[in-house]
Amino acid sequence: MVEDPCEARGVEAEYEPGSRGRVLRNLVGVRSVREMQRLETEALLAATERAITETREDQRFAASDLRRWHRYWLGGLYEWAGEYRQVNLTKGGFMVASAEQIPRLMIELESGPLRTLTPCVPAEVSAVSRAIGIVHAETVLIHPFREGNGRLARLAATLMALQAGLPPLDFGGVQGLARRLYFAAIQSAVDRDYEPIAATFRSIIARTLRLAGGR
Repeated sequence: MVEDPCEARGVEAEYEPGSRGRVLRNLVGVRSVREMQRLETEALLAATERAITETREDQRFAASDLRRWHRYWLGGLYEWAGEYRQVNLTKGGFMVASAEQIPRLMIELESGPLRTLTPCVPAEVSAVSRAIGIVHAETVLIHPFREGNGRLARLAATLMALQAGLPPLDFGGVQGLARRLYFAAIQSAVDRDYEPIAATFRSIIARTLRLAGGR
């Protein structure tokens, strides 16, 4: 299924026959939105566990890592898992890169934020929040894959948090007003204003620590 409302054109815009244009063409023939949501959620949990197991504290992330994690997650559901999208998307909340720009932008992400901000070493929460926020926002804005970019960016954020000695991040509080502020923060990152997304992750980390019983 499509993660957020969008308009797509191209081969990856195909939907599963019989799904009434609501479920992307998939490898398992699922036509129900609810069933695909269930399968994606289960697959994400498994992919998260695998990525956590494999990720080293001193690992510098690369574009190939993002592609591999995406393949871990959706490889059993979509044939284009782990491949950069070939279709252009338009989204109501914020602008995302055109498909033809993605390879270049991912090289820039790797040589820029991923190179300088990972591994995410233990530091003050403000510094960790900013590092995670920058990588998260830039990944979402590039939107390298046809489906699942926000959730993949959250997985990368969790892996960075673990590198920094934090528990797995709890995103349960990002709803209602917090969700609207999150989308506004992503939009601010278009102009390299990262303070709003850093503030979002400060709140996420605070909630995570509170639920974990503090540190």
